[in-house]
Amino acid sequence: MNLIEQAAKRLEELRLAGVEVPDSAPARHIEPKLAPIPTPVPTPAPVPVPAVAEKAPAPRPAVVPSPPVLNDAVLVKSRLVTLQMEQLAAAGLIYPNAPRSQLADEFRVIKRPLIANAMGKGAAPVKNGNLIMVTSALPHEGKSFTAANLAISIAMELDKTVMLVDADVARPSLLKMLGLPPAPGLLDVLVNETNDLSGVLLRTNIETLTILPSGTPHVRATELLASDAMNNLLEEMATRYPDRIIIFDSPPLLVTTESRVLAAHMGQIVMVVRAEGTLQSEVRHALGTIEACPVKMMLLNQVKSSKHSEYGYGYGYGYGG
Repeated sequence: MNLIEQAAKRLEELRLAGVEVPDSAPARHIEPKLAPIPTPVPTPAPVPVPAVAEKAPAPRPAVVPSPPVLNDAVLVKSRLVTLQMEQLAAAGLIYPNAPRSQLADEFRVIKRPLIANAMGKGAAPVKNGNLIMVTSALPHEGKSFTAANLAISIAMELDKTVMLVDADVARPSLLKMLGLPPAPGLLDVLVNETNDLSGVLLRTNIETLTILPSGTPHVRATELLASDAMNNLLEEMATRYPDRIIIFDSPPLLVTTESRVLAAHMGQIVMVVRAEGTLQSEVRHALGTIEACPVKMMLLNQVKSSKHSEYGYGYGYGYGG
């Protein structure tokens, strides 16, 4: 007998015993209810995070070793050129180890006071005394010939170095006179506005002589020579090479203004006058344009002499005030 049957029998016994038992609906079998199993909430799939590509390191710039520097200027080795002694002789120029000549003796006399002033051994100190300009009143008086001979003569000294500068940019003639081909030089330095001359200087087989050519022809050559860049270059040359004598072959004084600009920076000027060819009024006028220069030497070229040199030149000299 199950529990329900036992319960029903007990109720019947209670009724028979007079116990009031309320009516009740027949007992039903009640299935026990189970708590609903919660529907699992699906876990959202993880949102894929886009992979961040690892940034490649920036390539390092190639390390280029810097060129050696001296006096704040990049060193570029000057080009070596060879002066042929036979060509110098054929052009009427003096040269080392040549037989003694009247021309060589004359330049020995001419250079002495110039060297003394350049080295600070003259009667009084001369500012920029190592900058010497060779010029003339007019063309064709022999200034380029004089500048070349003066430079070579000073270079033949035992303890002097010389730079010969072709500053006659409108009509350069020094390289041709020395038997050398055209080359970059002064104008190229001025166009690039740099004071570094090492890349255009020509070293010669006369060890103490270097040459600065006039450079690549330029339509504004005369303006460049009168520019601030030229003024700065002259100041640099005067102070950077205090132990070197620098000879400038300058344009004539009466046909250009550039030579007057140059003259303002020079310590010494050699003015070449062709004997029996240049008027005294032209000489005075030319001298009047260079009053600022402290030392002016007059050099009389092609003087007739009872004793002729083998080159046909004779010189006289003196100081102009």
